[in-house]
Amino acid sequence: MTDTLKAALWMIGAILSFTSMAIAGRAVSFELDTFEIMMYRSFVGVILVMIVATLAGTLSEITRDKLGLHLFRNAAHFAGQNLWFYSITVIPLAQVFALEFTSPIWVLVLSPLILGERLTPMRALAALLGFIGILIVARPGVGTFHIGLVTAAMAAIGFSFSIMLTKRLTRTATITCILFYLTTMQAMFGILFAGFDLDIALPSAASVPWLILIGCAGLLAHYCLTTALSIAPATVVVPIDFVRLPAIAVIGMMFYNEPLDIFVLLGAVLIFGGNYLNIWHETRR
Repeated sequence: MTDTLKAALWMIGAILSFTSMAIAGRAVSFELDTFEIMMYRSFVGVILVMIVATLAGTLSEITRDKLGLHLFRNAAHFAGQNLWFYSITVIPLAQVFALEFTSPIWVLVLSPLILGERLTPMRALAALLGFIGILIVARPGVGTFHIGLVTAAMAAIGFSFSIMLTKRLTRTATITCILFYLTTMQAMFGILFAGFDLDIALPSAASVPWLILIGCAGLLAHYCLTTALSIAPATVVVPIDFVRLPAIAVIGMMFYNEPLDIFVLLGAVLIFGGNYLNIWHETRR
């Protein structure tokens, strides 16, 4: 099995995890704000990381090397994730995911500078096809403007920096180390911002299972994403995530009465086409 196909399989796990997190995020958004959701999610993550690292005997892999890079990576991700959680509560899920997927464009533009990766014509074409599909689905500017469109687009920028910095960290840090700082640093960010108004809400009994799901899904998503990035270049891994869009569009239609029209289907075809073209070309190489 080639590295590209291995990375694609890990990304399927990330796609399922991110989708579960969106559903759970909506379920708890009615009683917790985004900072509180991030705080509780990180608490769950810290517990899981410490348990798994202890059982696997990888606690010694947690070092203080590259702390500044860890801090920058987690600050970018924390900002992007909070904007993402807000967006899924105010605009349709398909629209949030569509705008989030502009992050590969930022990765393609910035990865030669930050990661030193080469932008090949085929990778650029695959990303361009996906981006055209995203625009068809989201149709920015059509209908009533909502601030959620802006926050979803800003979340994509935060995620793109997080992805590229994760790729840099995988060169020297283990997955245990990356996930440890992911959870602990973002737990501290969550406490700081959630407690800024001196009013941190406690979750209800009904919300606790959803928060556990958010924590587990978020951690699993990052494990899958980090593993995929350690196997293949970011410009190969990130476009695979486009598959999330048609999946979440169907979920939005079935469970939240969000419309599913021909534009979503047309955009999905282009997105799948870009993914297939990219994977096919990298596999042949």
